[in-house]
Amino acid sequence: MISSAGFWGASFIFTKGLFLTEEAITPVVIVTFRLLIASVFTIPTLMVWKRLQRLDLKDLPMFLVLAFFEPFIYSILETSGVSLVSSSLASIIIATIPLFTPFGIALVYKEKLPWVAIVGAVLSMMGIVVMMLGPDLSFEANPRGVFYLAMCVVVAVCYTLVLVKVLDKYPPLTITAYQNLLSLLYFIPLVLIINRDVFPLLSYSWPMFGRLIFLGVFCSTVAYMGFNVGIKHLGATSASVYNNLIPVFTLVLAVLIGQESLSLMKVLGMAVVLVGLFLAQKRK
Repeated sequence: MISSAGFWGASFIFTKGLFLTEEAITPVVIVTFRLLIASVFTIPTLMVWKRLQRLDLKDLPMFLVLAFFEPFIYSILETSGVSLVSSSLASIIIATIPLFTPFGIALVYKEKLPWVAIVGAVLSMMGIVVMMLGPDLSFEANPRGVFYLAMCVVVAVCYTLVLVKVLDKYPPLTITAYQNLLSLLYFIPLVLIINRDVFPLLSYSWPMFGRLIFLGVFCSTVAYMGFNVGIKHLGATSASVYNNLIPVFTLVLAVLIGQESLSLMKVLGMAVVLVGLFLAQKRK
């Protein structure tokens, strides 16, 4: 789970790097390349290891729904959000996914929602607002980018609610492989219709391919495998606690490579969000 958080934290840096170096690139193009690389890496590897379980056709609708939520819709929203806001703000909004997962579970499965979850949600939202403020207390974040990332949280909660239904029958490696492949089938027609004019404008340089390979192999494959394994052994809520580390990895890496500067508002806001996250997931 810690390695998954690290890879996902770095994914915001690498995605932002693509937008900064490739002016013509779009979210749909990035995710299509990312999933193509992930599928080319994952499927043959699992077949050689004989770890790819055959998909029962009656479960195909469930997997189509799973792949529709993540990576299809989620990746479009997240990548679009990262293109408009800073990496650290994007990661801290995404880190609230485990905060809102219990709300989804309580709504769908009629479980009682603890009061600490509500208090944690309020604190985390306050922290996100602080991170959006500049030194003069004016809003610096792009509202459209924040909206995209907020919708990511909703989609991720829906994904988790579907995921727990298939984990009892399929191993995490198989789920990751199929959801990437099926989601790629969603993306190919979309990219050919909407973004086919973008491809001649890309640099196809080694830095571009390096970022895409990292995103495809480590962020779309290895990280998802680790997360699914964590949910299988720890449960959805306990495993999601480790996602609190994602914004920490993102902010540290962004500062180290000079992509962002470390400001008091960012540190204060992130601290408030993390306190809210840990409080919301506190159990007796």
